[in-house]
Amino acid sequence: MDINRIQPGEWNSRAVAHGTLVFCSGIVADDKSLPMKGQTEQVLRKIEAVLAAAGSDKSRIVSATVFMADASRKNEMNEAWMAWVDKTNLPARCAVGAVLTPGTLVEIMVIAAKR
Repeated sequence: MDINRIQPGEWNSRAVAHGTLVFCSGIVADDKSLPMKGQTEQVLRKIEAVLAAAGSDKSRIVSATVFMADASRKNEMNEAWMAWVDKTNLPARCAVGAVLTPGTLVEIMVIAAKR
């Protein structure tokens, strides 16, 4: 079974597809000046593009891990998440506080099934 590396970079690939699954790296916002909700929205758009490049989409996400620099702002992240997520195909998800790169408020990793 082949391994397909999507958007390989200097130190990781944006995602890796193997078999019927797509494993996305942790994805962060490009615009660090945005608040939690804005960064989350930007991250989710980037995830959608990566999944499309790998032959999947947000309705096929089976698992998501959300890392937040300030877990007390989870409601702001959830507002963006709930506006974006496919509510008829909710993935398993955890959201945790973590030390992130300065300026990064949220980082999200997902695993999705291919179409």
